[in-house]
Amino acid sequence: MGTEASEPSETSAPDYAVPALDKALDILELLADRAGGLSQQEIARETGRSPSQLYRVLVTLERRGYLVRDPQSGLTTLGTKLFDLAHRREPLRGLLAAAEPVLQELAETLRQSCNLGVADGDRVRIVAQAESPAEFGFRVRVGALFPAETPSGRVLSAYGAFSGADASPAPLREDGGFVVADAAHPGITDVVFPVLRRDGAAIAVVTVPYVDTSFSDTALDTVVEYASSAAARIAARL
Repeated sequence: MGTEASEPSETSAPDYAVPALDKALDILELLADRAGGLSQQEIARETGRSPSQLYRVLVTLERRGYLVRDPQSGLTTLGTKLFDLAHRREPLRGLLAAAEPVLQELAETLRQSCNLGVADGDRVRIVAQAESPAEFGFRVRVGALFPAETPSGRVLSAYGAFSGADASPAPLREDGGFVVADAAHPGITDVVFPVLRRDGAAIAVVTVPYVDTSFSDTALDTVVEYASSAAARIAARL
């Protein structure tokens, strides 16, 4: 007589681990934080594996363009393939095409840096940044992730860009923006305005981390006015 297969217990989670994939992801995540690169031995040590366990994974990632190995030093660094893949997403490509010229003009006009952030899970991902042409400025790295509790995140939260994020929505101004002293960086005032869709939801936020020093050429009120206009122009270009 045959026996019926027993069903998995509801309390036991299935193990769908793929060892080779785990190795590849561990390597990519490790190298994302190491600008100077690591040797194969160092990668093995940091990931808790032996060099022989990682050899074929490293070769495959290098062949596919995810890693770059310096033939002189032997150090491996992260390639640009992941960056390229992220920018192939049509909504992001369209957003960047619309935003980058506006951000560059904004930075040149205000002589302050500015950036564009979007909701990424329960955090804020910086997807574009324009440098200040002045001798000083507050630079934010493209690709950086910030908590939803930052001013940019709180504006996104106010416009419903997050689902379940633990961030209190910003108390918006009448013009829809948020202007607040940066709690983490003294001397910086964050000026944040949403890039809105036609239905009123936020696609992204334009942030000017305004540096108010004796060298600043632009008053805060002017920064607020131009940042609001820039966000509206990006929305119109979309």
